[in-house]
Amino acid sequence: MTFANANRVIRGGSWNDHAQNVRAAYRNANDPGNRNNNLGFRCVEFGATSDELRLNRRSSGPISIGENEVACGALVAERMPCETVPTGFLFRITMATASTNQSTFESGRFPTWISGWGHDELSVFVEFSLSTGDRYWEFIDQRLRWIPAGDFVMGSPESEAGRFDREGPAHEVTLSRGFWMMDTPVTQELWEHVMGENPSRFFHPHRPVELVDWNACASFCEKLGTMLGGSFELPSEAQWEYACRAGNQAATYAGELQIRGERNGPVLDPIAWYGGNSGVDFDLEDGHDSSGWPEKQYEHQLAGTRIVGQKQPNDWGLFDMLGNVWEWCHDGKRRYTNEAVLDPMGSTDANADRVFRGGSWGDHAQGARAAYRSAYRPGYRDSYLGFRCVGVQP
Repeated sequence: MTFANANRVIRGGSWNDHAQNVRAAYRNANDPGNRNNNLGFRCVEFGATSDELRLNRRSSGPISIGENEVACGALVAERMPCETVPTGFLFRITMATASTNQSTFESGRFPTWISGWGHDELSVFVEFSLSTGDRYWEFIDQRLRWIPAGDFVMGSPESEAGRFDREGPAHEVTLSRGFWMMDTPVTQELWEHVMGENPSRFFHPHRPVELVDWNACASFCEKLGTMLGGSFELPSEAQWEYACRAGNQAATYAGELQIRGERNGPVLDPIAWYGGNSGVDFDLEDGHDSSGWPEKQYEHQLAGTRIVGQKQPNDWGLFDMLGNVWEWCHDGKRRYTNEAVLDPMGSTDANADRVFRGGSWGDHAQGARAAYRSAYRPGYRDSYLGFRCVGVQP
């Protein structure tokens, strides 16, 4: 009964009750206006009706998951029942995307540093949470998507619009191990929590950190791993391109790029902040003067980085892989050949130039392609440059 004046049930016993009352089945009721020092309550949140299924959520630290628990992937069109996986493995991903047929990706263990996990129509994901205060809601949450092992064609075909010779020849690459990749670039609030300062020009907690050199980004990965009890690093160039493409061999994960002007590639608008649209409704007073940029997709006067995760993700749930900020990679630029390669890695010598990928808020449309590549010395900093981490899979 839920009439306004109906007595309401109380359950669970209290600090001064008889042992008889502290039982799961014991029940009593009081007037809804009654107050007492042995009466309290807790709230429930009704489950979401979206496709996303959250299986576990934040605890005060990393959660322990039993070895026989399984998270299932999902088809875009319908849910799939959980599969039985070998003892000692925690998930198997069965899914279909717009660019791949239904397939079963490999099983693997969930890392120990997670504080939440689940899946949606795109992939399995995990999260970690870093406490920033005494209140339960004062957390920085970062989601990472599972990127399965597999094959792809790295580089660009000679027919691709905007192509440079250093992007070829296109060649087959096999990545033998899956990995967890942050679904957004590292934000300023996450960087500041780990590193204790914020070097960024376009100051905002949810914008990507920038003005960070490769050395500082590698240090961030190491410190984050120490804080969480895990292992993080910058993605290799091959890992980055594979994750960006998400099974799509076009110039962008939204399709082929038609360059209508220096900063005008319409296919980029829904997925990337680049020089053609990064100044639309720009909300910081100290933005970069973009009034003189030629051939913009949209007219704007000030431009800069934008809050992460506002554009459409790729088929594996990764945001801002193209545009917003260039992203540092772990290795230097290797020379491409026609030969198929396994787990390729460029130079990792201390002073080797390091690759950066993806285009940025100020770039030409030509730069915001999955195959575009360039490199700088590891001590170089710029407001166009940021990064994201990968979690090393046990």
